[in-house]
Amino acid sequence: MSYSAILAAVDPNRIRFPKLGLELTVNSNAFTVFGFSVTWYGILITLGMILAMIYVFSRMRKFGLDSDRAIDGIIGGIIGGIIGARIYYVLFHWDHYAGDWKAIFNIRNGGLGIYGGLIGALIIGSIVCKLRKVRLLPMFDVVSLGFLIGQCIGRWGNFMNHEAFGSNTDSIFGMTSGKIQSWIAANYPDGSVVADQPVHPCFFYESMWCLLGFIVLHFVSKKWRKFDGQIFLMYVIWYGSGRFFIESLRTDSLYAGTVKISQVVAVISVTASLVLLIIGLLRTKRLGTDYQLYVDTEESKRLLAEADAREDAWAEKHGKKEAEASPILAEDDAEKTEEQIKKEKDAKIDALLDEIAAKAEEVKAEAAAAEQTAEEKPAEDSAEKPEA
Repeated sequence: MSYSAILAAVDPNRIRFPKLGLELTVNSNAFTVFGFSVTWYGILITLGMILAMIYVFSRMRKFGLDSDRAIDGIIGGIIGGIIGARIYYVLFHWDHYAGDWKAIFNIRNGGLGIYGGLIGALIIGSIVCKLRKVRLLPMFDVVSLGFLIGQCIGRWGNFMNHEAFGSNTDSIFGMTSGKIQSWIAANYPDGSVVADQPVHPCFFYESMWCLLGFIVLHFVSKKWRKFDGQIFLMYVIWYGSGRFFIESLRTDSLYAGTVKISQVVAVISVTASLVLLIIGLLRTKRLGTDYQLYVDTEESKRLLAEADAREDAWAEKHGKKEAEASPILAEDDAEKTEEQIKKEKDAKIDALLDEIAAKAEEVKAEAAAAEQTAEEKPAEDSAEKPEA
């Protein structure tokens, strides 16, 4: 039997981890709705974005940001990230897309470049933040933590697509599948990568690296953040360093000639961020107490106070409607309201009675004083009358 025939006999969706003794069938399509296939890749990318947004919005105030203003920047960043990631990928695979323009817009089966996504998210997000008067550096800090969450989960979309793998390995994590073997056979006919041998699960390495980075930077952001922009720079250093080494294992990298684009971008990004991080730390140390994180500034406190006031006003305005949404809660609230009204009325009546009593005592005292004055006046008159 020929090698191609052997490959054809292998289940393309069957993933094996030989040294772990694991085998499972992984289909890229999750389900179909009205003839439209929904892929696991899209579901996991969306899940990663949702969890990232939940985390980011829960920590906005810690960075001195008003989430109502920042949400527009987040949405702009997501849109920019998707567009940037696709443009980045298509540019380096132009030969594949040049004759099929429709395929450029089909991202359900993968084809997103993470560096392009980061660039697009930062550019579009920054523009929107400027328009909404949201400070960029603290915004970059908090969203970089969200990036790590999204990347950690999103990488499992590559697993569902049987992609983002590396060269052959004897590692305990080595994996293979029919799709992987077919891709290697088609792209490495020279045998430099052997199709029927396990390969590095690079998607898994990167996912775990991002998870570890999130844990580390989360605690750094809570206890050791010295200046605005620090967490973002540390994110670039962390992710870029890991990506440089993981990319050296991959067999499906984007190339410019013989150079792996991701490794070049990683080196430039890490070097620039490391220099800026050192400068920032030295500057903060030199300024001492004269330096303030944005969260400690009067501007931040004012904007957050205004946001709280808007929220309170909205809650007060819509509280009745929310109570009416649930008959049981509405009844409880009505009882509480009646009780409060009764207490307020009783308090007002008691206060009024006290005031009347005090006024009566005052009038009584004035009458007694007047009576005493009237009695004393005849005596004074007789004392002043001369004798005949």
